[in-house]
Amino acid sequence: MLDITPKNGAEGVAPGALRVSVAGGKLTAVKVTDKDGREIPGAATADGAAWTPAAPLAVGTAYRVSAQASDAAGVPATAESGFTTLTPQSEASPTDNISDGETYGVGMILSVAFDKDVKNKAEVAKGITFETDNGTVVKGHWFGDRRLDLRPEAYWKPGTKVTVHYRLKSVEIAPGVYGGVDRDEPFTIGRSQVSTVDANTHLMTVVRDGQTSVMPITSGSPEHPTWNGTMVISAKEGVVNMRSSTLPGMTGEPYDLMVPHSMRLTDTGTYVHGNYWGHSFGEDNTSHGCVGLQDVKGGGAGTVAGKFYDSSLVGDVVTVQNSKRGQVEPDNGLSGWNLPWGSW
Repeated sequence: MLDITPKNGAEGVAPGALRVSVAGGKLTAVKVTDKDGREIPGAATADGAAWTPAAPLAVGTAYRVSAQASDAAGVPATAESGFTTLTPQSEASPTDNISDGETYGVGMILSVAFDKDVKNKAEVAKGITFETDNGTVVKGHWFGDRRLDLRPEAYWKPGTKVTVHYRLKSVEIAPGVYGGVDRDEPFTIGRSQVSTVDANTHLMTVVRDGQTSVMPITSGSPEHPTWNGTMVISAKEGVVNMRSSTLPGMTGEPYDLMVPHSMRLTDTGTYVHGNYWGHSFGEDNTSHGCVGLQDVKGGGAGTVAGKFYDSSLVGDVVTVQNSKRGQVEPDNGLSGWNLPWGSW
């Protein structure tokens, strides 16, 4: 018996419900087309007894199915069906931290934020795929029900061409809620720059494409030490108004400063930035938790901070060691490199 599910005339069909099967025989042909006549790819099982589409069908779309099969004696059978997939009553609006065509550092982590809780995490992860020109494998890790971060096992190879494919419109991310997005996002990995801050020596070692430079810094004071661990520049924000009043529990003399050459490292307010009010670079740790570089008020292009800012990319790695604070949490900014690959 040749069977097509859903039945002819069905409406409100789930995107993954299509299945063609035959009992006591083999399928010889299956053709599925949408309302515009585009053929939908799919594959039969090894025994030829069933056929399913390669991916969930589009939502809110009419389809036609024609199938042929033959039984053990070679007697042919045909069947047809027409149906319409459901129109989602609720959709998510996922956003990420990638801009089309941009160039990022070797530590870049794609972070996808959902505005609704995701319950069907495995299917959502399958709906976000990476195409690279060198075979780099990317894997995702969920932080709660609304954030999915994706990265390779090791830092990206410089020059890697990447395209992220979102195919979530037909994915039910939670009961009655669909992913809402089908799009492609290309980006490129630039040169390699990895910086290591040593809070003991008050120095930052920058390795850019194999060339090393060292610059004096000041990091977090004993009262406000900088996070240890590997962080990633998540935004180049230029001049930022930093105020002690915005930091709960901050002790010491209050401050309200326009801070130049600011590059964000964590969501909780850790930056690497210019510092024009201090004189302890290479000698002492006096900041409120950030990494400070010599600068002038308003920011100078020729200063240590200015040169580092201009040569840095979002996605560049900044690792802090020998600070008096614990390791930064992997979901604080793009700090997922602190989580072992086996736990990712």
